[in-house]
Amino acid sequence: MKLDRKLKMGMVGGGPGAFIGEVHRKASRMDGQIELVAGAFDINPDKSRQMGKQLYLDPKRVYGTYKEMIKGELKLPVGERIDFVSVTTPNNWHFPIASDFLKAGFNVMCEKPMTFNVKEAKALQKLVKSSGKVFGLMHNYTGYPMVKLARDLARGGELGEIRKIVVQYPQGWLATPLERTGHMQASWRTDPKQSGGAGCMGDIGTHAENLSEYITGLKITQLCADLTIFVQGRKLDDDGNVLLRFNNGARGILHASQISIGEENNLAIWVYGEKKSLEWHQEHPNYLYVKEPDGPLQVWRRGNGYVGAKSPAAARATRLPSGHPEAFIEAFANIYCNFADTLRAHLAGKKPDPIVTDFPKVVDGLRGMLFIETVLASTKSKQKWTPFKK
Repeated sequence: MKLDRKLKMGMVGGGPGAFIGEVHRKASRMDGQIELVAGAFDINPDKSRQMGKQLYLDPKRVYGTYKEMIKGELKLPVGERIDFVSVTTPNNWHFPIASDFLKAGFNVMCEKPMTFNVKEAKALQKLVKSSGKVFGLMHNYTGYPMVKLARDLARGGELGEIRKIVVQYPQGWLATPLERTGHMQASWRTDPKQSGGAGCMGDIGTHAENLSEYITGLKITQLCADLTIFVQGRKLDDDGNVLLRFNNGARGILHASQISIGEENNLAIWVYGEKKSLEWHQEHPNYLYVKEPDGPLQVWRRGNGYVGAKSPAAARATRLPSGHPEAFIEAFANIYCNFADTLRAHLAGKKPDPIVTDFPKVVDGLRGMLFIETVLASTKSKQKWTPFKK
């Protein structure tokens, strides 16, 4: 079947005042492959309708609940109904929504962390496999061109055997009890009933974990964690430090914080090999730094031909010439672009080109949930090293 139209997207979550839902909407339409046609945008049906009106959607396809959305879309013929749904709700809703859409025959893009706990993650993994549907997970930082270059350098042996990984993600926006002011983003992220067992470590620590494994191809096997709640009365961690051991013998340090005053979104990673090392900063994402023992610092700059020659994936993820910055929303869009091309191949009954299957999947979501549960177990344990849960 030739698919000579845009893919039709539905969204659950992303209602009035939501941050990440709007980012998904902007990113999904960037390459002209996807159009938003339906949604259940808020747990309050009135707010869902309000959002639908703001987006100029057909009122008949703006639903009060996601279950109504499934029923309504299934009544439409193939080609008119949504091809996939994007789940941008708080964490506790990810599993029921994603699983219900998969069971109904829809493909799914889901925000991270993938589920509320490991049990749900394992159940979702089985469901994705049995359904045969395309499932994507929005670990957006893997969408940056220079992250893809870093991956190809590290996995291609340019650094030699990897010895040490240092990854950080400090923010400062929760240094005060912001959740008590009615701030929507702070409220659900600090609520264990919506966020899950971890706060800071679940929200941004999982990005750091995912980035370390994506770039190096290594897997965490043991860790030693220390989580802290600094803001009095808060129920979930707002700061964490984790020592890591990887499956090749490499050592690592991961720290994530949301009480580091003055920090905005300072995700960064250093990978040290026996021959060279590399360094990347999310706040300056168009540059990758490569260092060697007896030579000048190399600065690889996004958009140049030498980057594409070394990493076709980085070239594919680049839209603009060098010197024209690309960043956060474009990284989201790169995930959507690969997801969309994979879905197009799937709908046409064809095998997708391996380069377009480069987006986070259900297995990455399970790794994230295992990381959270292992960190929680470690911070409560009296032993130094806690084996990474399986």
